[in-house]
Amino acid sequence: MLICIDIGNTNITIGVFEDNDLRFTARLATDNRRTSDQYAIEIRDIIEIYGIKREDVTNAAICSVVPTVGSAIERAVNRLFGIKPIVLGPGVKTGLNIKIDNPAQLGADLAAGAVGALAKYPAPTIIIDMGTASTISVLGKNGEFLGGVIAAGVKLTMDALTARTAQLPSVSIETPKKVIGTNTADCIKSGLIMGQAAMIDGMITKIERELGETATIVATGGLAPEVVRHCDRNIIIDDNLLLDGLKIIHDKNQ
Repeated sequence: MLICIDIGNTNITIGVFEDNDLRFTARLATDNRRTSDQYAIEIRDIIEIYGIKREDVTNAAICSVVPTVGSAIERAVNRLFGIKPIVLGPGVKTGLNIKIDNPAQLGADLAAGAVGALAKYPAPTIIIDMGTASTISVLGKNGEFLGGVIAAGVKLTMDALTARTAQLPSVSIETPKKVIGTNTADCIKSGLIMGQAAMIDGMITKIERELGETATIVATGGLAPEVVRHCDRNIIIDDNLLLDGLKIIHDKNQ
């Protein structure tokens, strides 16, 4: 079995593949204060909950945008399963034709998402990953990675509002009853959710205008279902896009 681990700024997503079958997915909170031993215990407990034995896991692939946590989990995987994981980064084959100014700057998460999208959807493709930051990756009609967009994510925007204003409270991140809020909490919720949806719709329109053609649009990330249902564009939600991409990259490097 292959364990794939996607480490984001807020969450860590874990998936175990048996051949091409994704047996389960689970999430942990990203915490750079945890040691490799603590992560090893959590990963061990998670796979046991889903009926996976440690000795059944023979391969691993890791994608991380948090270097300290990535290193801790790499050590945890080695200690737990006795294997050296493939860590997505320089020197790892992805098969991507990267057209950005400095290909070495491409984030591991963006690479994994692009590889997953190329395998599952027709190009050109716009990939929206809604995490701490909302990233938009653009793949050309021949599958080349053209570039993208980085914007503040919903939670990051909420944190900035409460930290940098004197009277705005923190609110739960959920859809308000209507766009036009009639109290402070609903006004903030509208700005967070409806504002993010409007930004995505607008960016898709501008990107397609620049491409000169219509693209397949795919969204992933924890808040994607909450936001995408308020978008006007037809957007595919794929929760496992990065895990699928990680598996493909792992297989390319065997």
